[in-house]
Amino acid sequence: MDEFAIIARYFAPIAGPGGLGLQDDAAKIKPPAGHDLIITTDALVADVHFFADDPADSLARKALGVNLSDLAAKGADPLGFVLSLMMPADLPESWIAAFAASLGLASQAAKCPLLGGDTVVTPGPLSLSLTLFGSVPEGRMVRRGGARTGDRLYVTGSIGDGAIGLQARLAERTGKPWPLTVDHREFLRNRYLVPRPRGAIAAALRSHAHAGMDVSDGFVGDLSTMLHLAGLGADIQLADVPHSVAARAAIQHDPSLQDVALTGGDDYEVLAAVPADRSAAFQAECLATGVQVTEVGRVLSESAPIRFLDAQGKPKSFGKGSYVHGVAGPPKISVV
Repeated sequence: MDEFAIIARYFAPIAGPGGLGLQDDAAKIKPPAGHDLIITTDALVADVHFFADDPADSLARKALGVNLSDLAAKGADPLGFVLSLMMPADLPESWIAAFAASLGLASQAAKCPLLGGDTVVTPGPLSLSLTLFGSVPEGRMVRRGGARTGDRLYVTGSIGDGAIGLQARLAERTGKPWPLTVDHREFLRNRYLVPRPRGAIAAALRSHAHAGMDVSDGFVGDLSTMLHLAGLGADIQLADVPHSVAARAAIQHDPSLQDVALTGGDDYEVLAAVPADRSAAFQAECLATGVQVTEVGRVLSESAPIRFLDAQGKPKSFGKGSYVHGVAGPPKISVV
């Protein structure tokens, strides 16, 4: 099939009204009156960001989910997205059909319709890039670097499932046994394959947070980035960082996975810096949406360091704090 036939058969049926039937060279969207337009984009490349043999349906949800996570951390509500899909010539039509069907369901659930994009055939690996558009009430976008002294630091959900899930996926490919229950292995594998963006707390972030950032490249590195941008220090209690039951089981079997969980990325949870007098309301509003939030530390003055403290209150250092794109070995970050 040529690109026009692919678009007409698989992508036009899942497009929103702003996509104009995917028959034009552009789409149109209009943010609600009194709102700012928020834009984010992420690219995914086979055998860099996902395994080439990952299922098409989970890849569709991951591609949309990683971008929805960025919008959520800004306190933004989604308006729509454009998709660029770079397909190897031998990509089966059945793969395209499964990808498009899953993308349509995921976008419908997120109220984030397809608006357009581009499809090309490439000799290189399967690659795709999504650009999402969202909106926030004017002047209310939650920036990364807005933390203030005295703020409490929160994280949603659980940390480390994606990174440990990647290890489970690698073990699955090599046939290496993992002494975990089938349910735990499947949970971790799914957490790696399909993010759970936290768009439900966008309103709570807008109402209460000084700063927000999604955890995509690693809890330690991403939180350090947020604090460095504010020019502030913090004490982070590692014992308070939330882990799922499955991740704890994996760490108990192999304690080295603790650092993997804290630095490996693929969490797509949200970090937030919230003033102390709004913390109770923030927690309550998040819980009302079904999203658990956990306090992990306090923001200190600009003269204080960023310290990650173990259960005994001793500072812990990390060889790397997060995944760094484009380098073979991520450098050590300046935290103690």
